[in-house]
Amino acid sequence: MFRSLAASAATALVLAAPLAAQTGAFSEPLDDTGRDALRAEIRAYLMEHPEVIFEAVAEFERRNMAQQADMDLTLIEINAEDIYSDGHSWVGGNPDGDITLVEFMDYRCSFCQRAFPHMMDFSDEDGNVRLVIKELPILGPQSEVMSRFAVAVLQLGGDEAYFAAHERLLDWDGDTPDSALGALAVELGLEAEAVLERMRSGAVSDVLAENRALAQRLQISGTPSFVIGVPEGPGELLRGFLPAAELHNVAAQLRG
Repeated sequence: MFRSLAASAATALVLAAPLAAQTGAFSEPLDDTGRDALRAEIRAYLMEHPEVIFEAVAEFERRNMAQQADMDLTLIEINAEDIYSDGHSWVGGNPDGDITLVEFMDYRCSFCQRAFPHMMDFSDEDGNVRLVIKELPILGPQSEVMSRFAVAVLQLGGDEAYFAAHERLLDWDGDTPDSALGALAVELGLEAEAVLERMRSGAVSDVLAENRALAQRLQISGTPSFVIGVPEGPGELLRGFLPAAELHNVAAQLRG
């Protein structure tokens, strides 16, 4: 892929020669002979200094990343209340923390499973991080069932029951029939039928719909995705798995 980008950059430089000739880069417009000579000169320069191509590609990628970061910051600012304080998501860690880490996750996502202990290590080691988890089932019907169960447990049993269910579902192997989920509900100290009924309710559907709508507004298309920041302050959107050390680095930058 990088090779193709470099080739595209070289092609663009060569094709830019006649355009430059017509837009004031040269004192007089070039004729066909002049354009051919200029193309040959550019090609010769690139052959002698191929590192220029890679420098151009690196600069192009740097500008794209900066533009994306600016756009992410704007999206976070616009949607800050729904990101940090939606009123329906699990909240843990230090509720008075100066940094909030919000995760969009799917129980069937292997990288979400991998990210969870790193997220918890980051929170425990820092001690001043507020955690928010948003259910975003995007990997099929079983993901939907598991998220519905988790949200139902949160609504009926509160944060402690939800966190216990969350840990169990991340390690779940196989399908999730009602019988298995009912048994898990009982283990969590809840009534099985009440949880199964709540899973199919509009109250749960509304939560998942709001999470999906928020993810769409933030241009989140995969899990895990994180928003880390300070409500009414700077924030950053992180797409994909990050180890605890990287989360510490981002938090330090935001605090600095």
